[in-house]
Amino acid sequence: MPSQSQTREWRPSWPCPVARVLAQQRRGAGDPTQQVDEAGRIWRAARTPTGPATLCVQSRPGEGLVVGTAWGTGAAWALEQLPALLGADDDPRGFEGHHPAVVEGLRQQPHWRLGRTGIVIESLVPSVLEQKVTGKQAFGSFRELVRRHGEPAPGPVAALRLRLQPEPAVIATIPSWEWLRLGVDHARSRTVVTAVRVAASLERIVEVPGEAERRLTSLPGIGVWTSAEVRQRALGDPDAVSFGDYHLANQVGWALFGRDITDEEMAEALEPYRPQRGRAAAMAMAGGPTRPRRGPRMSVPTHLPTR
Repeated sequence: MPSQSQTREWRPSWPCPVARVLAQQRRGAGDPTQQVDEAGRIWRAARTPTGPATLCVQSRPGEGLVVGTAWGTGAAWALEQLPALLGADDDPRGFEGHHPAVVEGLRQQPHWRLGRTGIVIESLVPSVLEQKVTGKQAFGSFRELVRRHGEPAPGPVAALRLRLQPEPAVIATIPSWEWLRLGVDHARSRTVVTAVRVAASLERIVEVPGEAERRLTSLPGIGVWTSAEVRQRALGDPDAVSFGDYHLANQVGWALFGRDITDEEMAEALEPYRPQRGRAAAMAMAGGPTRPRRGPRMSVPTHLPTR
């Protein structure tokens, strides 16, 4: 695997909040596939269509630049995709806030964008692991999956312990007892294994994004929630809404109406924002009141903009 690095300087056409956009792709603070070093640089390990890659992203806001440095056989692909990863393909023009919370969210987060990785399996595996469990449980399972069955990322990343997700062929051979050791029940492990066995077909979704939801939900164990989580990250789909989420409807409800609401009510409230319903939900939560904490605390989604 090549040890030499490749570098690209990119000048965004807007003040790109690099750390906030890339936080959408991170699966908890201990995610072994994405880490932040002491200098504030963000390091990502990915299995690109051309091979493994490590991408180091450094923001230089004073110069209006983003500098990407990459290693591995997928380095050139990772650098080519850098603008898309940071939201350059996400076009918020024409989006208007019809509700005061959405208007306020836009005021607070005028430069937020949805990045797209262009890699479906990278998002699909951890999304399935997050089905019907707390974020803490899911992040722990994903972390152990990568540590036990992944491999070291290319480049100078030993100190960060950066690792690649396991290859689909490797995931497909993990026995049921090992999944249980990872904290993953039979239903979720079966869904993951079924998906990785058709990984090549799933990766072609990036070429036909309009078919993404139908193709994803045609797989056993993948519903509208998982499909939305994947489309948000892999495709940067601003219309994707994670219906069925433990928190989302109530968070949106409090932002818009000051009360808990159902998924059906959320769908009705967001419908005027189609084809950017996901953006509307994110902006509402950024600009509206938050839901009071009641009962056991569970992790909130990580792909939404923070205040």
